[in-house]
Amino acid sequence: MPIRVATWNVNSVRQRIDLLLTWLKECQPDIVCLQEIKCVDEAFPRLEIEALGYNVVTHGQKTFNGVALLSKLRFDETKSGLAGDDEDTHARFLEGVVTLKRGVLRIACLYLPNGNPVGTDKYPYKLKWMSRLLDYSKERLKEEVPLILAGDFNVIPHARDVHNPAAWTEDALFKTETRESFQSLLGLGLTDALRAVTDEGGLYTFWDYQAGAWQKNQGLRIDHLLLSPQASDKLANVGVDSYVRGWEKPSDHVPVWADLDLEAA
Repeated sequence: MPIRVATWNVNSVRQRIDLLLTWLKECQPDIVCLQEIKCVDEAFPRLEIEALGYNVVTHGQKTFNGVALLSKLRFDETKSGLAGDDEDTHARFLEGVVTLKRGVLRIACLYLPNGNPVGTDKYPYKLKWMSRLLDYSKERLKEEVPLILAGDFNVIPHARDVHNPAAWTEDALFKTETRESFQSLLGLGLTDALRAVTDEGGLYTFWDYQAGAWQKNQGLRIDHLLLSPQASDKLANVGVDSYVRGWEKPSDHVPVWADLDLEAA
């Protein structure tokens, strides 16, 4: 069986715990990256998730941000925080390593800054964060092991990834500088998992709660799985579980997953 790695911005794990547990049972991912858990580590509903066979590591923050890693494979090591800015206290980055039958798999769970409004210090913070992620990726790629950057990137890579591109040209998610920074990641040799299997437009991972965006399919693709060459060589399948957006009291994001032909130890 391939290893299934998924990412989902749950938009408050305590509010969505029933949805999360239902989806975990249905999708059966081996490794999950969660963003916007919106709670401190001690408040994370770990027991319910551990009961399904997952090892749980969190990097939480009160009321906003926060990321978590869930894995049916035991973690050999974990580390929180993205290098490059000692003054950045936002809980946005968590990485873990698991052992495979041959070698290891490294997962980085990330929640990039939104960056809006553009005319404030939030946008330079976003671009600096992306620059730090680029430096991180350069170093990790030197290890030449399967690596996955998974999370809510808050980046719309291409016009086909948004329902109305013209309306987003000055938004932090779609500005030229943002997309160029994302392309710099791909330029290192990382592969956008979904785009490795399809060029189809209208495949979204986020729909706003306002103006009937979900019902009209007016969405964005901002949640991504980026794979190192050693991971992309093993890519078997990719899916977007958009149906989850139709559940009662859902997150505004949906899970994205990739199956890799790798063997657990």
